[in-house]
Amino acid sequence: MLLNDAEIREALVEPISTIINAIKVALENTPPELAGDIIDCGMVLTGGGSLLRGMDIRLREETGLPIITVDDPLTSVVLGVGKILDELDLLRKVSVMSQYSGSR
Repeated sequence: MLLNDAEIREALVEPISTIINAIKVALENTPPELAGDIIDCGMVLTGGGSLLRGMDIRLREETGLPIITVDDPLTSVVLGVGKILDELDLLRKVSVMSQYSGSR
């Protein structure tokens, strides 16, 4: 069975909406000093989601922020994971799950 563009777009509506809502919540909970940097510099879009045609435009429209896409989004994710694994203490500090479990 072959899928056409419209079917793929329809299948992605809910996951993309979930991603956008998560980004909005994260931005709402961002400390003011970091929020200022994000407003000035924008967000960097990496990973497989950045390969979706128009994702940068949609995020720009939804957030009003500049969106920067990287040249090699999949490699950048791997390199970023490698770097954070070298900084496990930092990962614990910024982990959403550790913040959640610490507030219980």
